[in-house]
Amino acid sequence: MAKVKANTDAKTGGLCVVQTRGNARCERSQVLSLRALGLGKIGKKVFVKDDGCIRGLLRKVSHLVKIEDAQ
Repeated sequence: MAKVKANTDAKTGGLCVVQTRGNARCERSQVLSLRALGLGKIGKKVFVKDDGCIRGLLRKVSHLVKIEDAQ
């Protein structure tokens, strides 16, 4: 699985993703999606670009993360 580089520049219209729940008892594909987003521990926050690939990863783990607009 390809690594997704986190966008640290909040001015580019990206998303702020915060992990709110742990990945225990999740499917392997959900754990890998969290890892691809750069998450892994509760409370970790990353800035990612807003595109279709990222939206697909976020849809798979929507019950584990909180999504905000990066402003």
